[in-house]
Amino acid sequence: MRGQGEERRSKILEFLSTNTSPVSGNQLARKFNVSRQVIVTDIALLRAIHPELISTTAGYVLNGAGTRRRIFKMNHSDEQTEDELTCITDLGGTVLDVFVEHKVYGTIRAPLRISSKRDVQNFINDLRTSVSTPLKNITQGYHYHTISARSEAVLNEIERELKSRGYLIQTQAAAPVYQAKQYNA
Repeated sequence: MRGQGEERRSKILEFLSTNTSPVSGNQLARKFNVSRQVIVTDIALLRAIHPELISTTAGYVLNGAGTRRRIFKMNHSDEQTEDELTCITDLGGTVLDVFVEHKVYGTIRAPLRISSKRDVQNFINDLRTSVSTPLKNITQGYHYHTISARSEAVLNEIERELKSRGYLIQTQAAAPVYQAKQYNA
């Protein structure tokens, strides 16, 4: 017989799998009629088994819930970064991450979760007000994005538009994030 906590965690996973946008701890606490601290504990237990469950500033997300993914190899200037990200988000995509394949260090990856104009503006503002440069600069502009969308049709549209703008080098199917061996930035 399953305990209340185990059953609630199962329902939390099911709930997150049907949501493509982040769900806050407070929302989950209200939905399951428990304290936010109980949700924090539940999420910690769930993440030990489900590394695809991530925490963002906007809430919890089950990576891949109801979405399709594709990896896009890109190359463009720093000045074109905003246009690249806006193109993707305007067409309904979410930029899950950026990574580079460095000949010495291997894969260097950073999570992004950019899915709206506001996210793009915040990211660009962070770049402009920082002494850091985009990760792509360590590989002469070549970089990859894992992009998610609700359907293959949306990913195809994003691919066509990025290609027409000259940013896209190639695409490939994306393996689930939790199966890929990686070094996090």
